[in-house]
Amino acid sequence: MRAALFSGKITMSDELRTVWWEHGAVCLIDQLRLPHEQLVVRCESLEMVAKAIKTMQVRGAPAIGCTAAYGMALAGLLSAVPDTAGLLADLAAAKDVLDSQRPTAVNLAWATERMLTKARQFGTGTPRALAEALLEEAHAVLTEDLAMCHAIGDHGAPLIPAGGRVLTHCNAGGLATAGYGTALAPIRSAFAQGRSIHVWVDETRPFLQGARLTAWELHQSGIPLTLITDNMAGYMMKSGKVDCVIVGADRIVANGDTANKIGTYSLGVLARAHGIPFYVAAPTSTIDLSMEHGDLIPIEERSSDEVTHLSGQLIAPVGVRAAHPAFDVTPAALITAIITERGVVEPPFVAGLRRVKGGV
Repeated sequence: MRAALFSGKITMSDELRTVWWEHGAVCLIDQLRLPHEQLVVRCESLEMVAKAIKTMQVRGAPAIGCTAAYGMALAGLLSAVPDTAGLLADLAAAKDVLDSQRPTAVNLAWATERMLTKARQFGTGTPRALAEALLEEAHAVLTEDLAMCHAIGDHGAPLIPAGGRVLTHCNAGGLATAGYGTALAPIRSAFAQGRSIHVWVDETRPFLQGARLTAWELHQSGIPLTLITDNMAGYMMKSGKVDCVIVGADRIVANGDTANKIGTYSLGVLARAHGIPFYVAAPTSTIDLSMEHGDLIPIEERSSDEVTHLSGQLIAPVGVRAAHPAFDVTPAALITAIITERGVVEPPFVAGLRRVKGGV
């Protein structure tokens, strides 16, 4: 997989370009190299896109969805079939490849299904025309995601109290989306309004998305932050230093149960014990009404090596195996509200989630 250096310092004044199309390739910021190296990965085949998703060069449910949409368009443009029927078959196969890379984040399958549906509705025309239409659809997915994130910021910012001290987990900022963020969107919007704010950033073991990515984003944007280890969160809450918790989501099911990065459930329990509001911020594309409750959400199991090693260095005794569920599920009963681009949904969540999803 070829990578090229950025030609200058990334600025974070508004949004960060995380995923984009350039000269026949899906381009991504390599999130495995941040914060110390700022590299671009050019994915020039479906297999390269799938690998980038699987290895977490790109991560965060909305960003994965945007990447998968471009992956489908790339598969269409690279197909050599002579007719649209053959191209539809190639696209269905491409969807299967992409969907299998990470099973928990619903935006992945949502995006590939949207692209396949667009292809099936194309009507008459050449395979090339269909592929170009898919590229336009992928551009639309990206544009809509960015607009949704700004709307989440608008709806969520009023929930942060004056002088608010916000605890967040993992990375649900620009790097996890088309460029503005979900959980970080209310924080960004409040800060842009000139409000005093401070962010406690959980480091997020074992992949350190908080330490490597969220801290980097906030620091680049000039938003005050303090990095903490995951096991400091309870102490900060008990000490009266946390006013609210805002996290992202990889899947929200019909009753409001929410899958997010491992460790989120623990924060929900701690927040409830200390009487602290616990908010989930996510676009409506992350809502999956086909599942009634969180026990049905598939939880991705990642490599033991990602726990026993840190930056390639073994930190556990040789031969020790580690568990690595990448996500956990926070029950709806622990969630104060869910912030979407269509408004804030409060308990009971069943009717409200259906409403913002469009009555599906």
